[in-house]
Amino acid sequence: MAISTALYSSRSEEWPTPQSFFDALNKEFRFTLDPCAAPDNAKCRRFLTKQQNGLTQDWGKPRVFCNPPYGRDMRQWAAKCFEASCAGALVVLLAHARTDTRWFHDWVYGKASEIRFVKGRLKFGDGKQSAPFPSMVAVFQPCDRPRRRKPHAKCLL
Repeated sequence: MAISTALYSSRSEEWPTPQSFFDALNKEFRFTLDPCAAPDNAKCRRFLTKQQNGLTQDWGKPRVFCNPPYGRDMRQWAAKCFEASCAGALVVLLAHARTDTRWFHDWVYGKASEIRFVKGRLKFGDGKQSAPFPSMVAVFQPCDRPRRRKPHAKCLL
């Protein structure tokens, strides 16, 4: 299925990260683990595939870039990002900016060290059209660093 076909349907939960967007974040964070990858789109040398199920793996204390499937498991992925940061990992979550959802309020707002809202819409994978949803980046610093009571938000791009 072409990415442009999947953009406006619910048939795909997987949205390959635009390389230039990843490169800008990687310059800042120097990622070492991609827990939501396929061998052909992994962003880090160390990665976990769908079959390895990053939700069930111990991520350790790496610098994680997480662009999970945007479906029913988003709550579990957001929780995993927060919990991994509590175990000592730095985690950057790229997700659809759904601030009206329970997963956002339970696992991102008030828990992420920083929330960055992407200005405009990303073009995922080799797509020519923009995504039909806004995006955000939530930064979860390791818990040994102080957290702000309220997350700091800013716009990207």
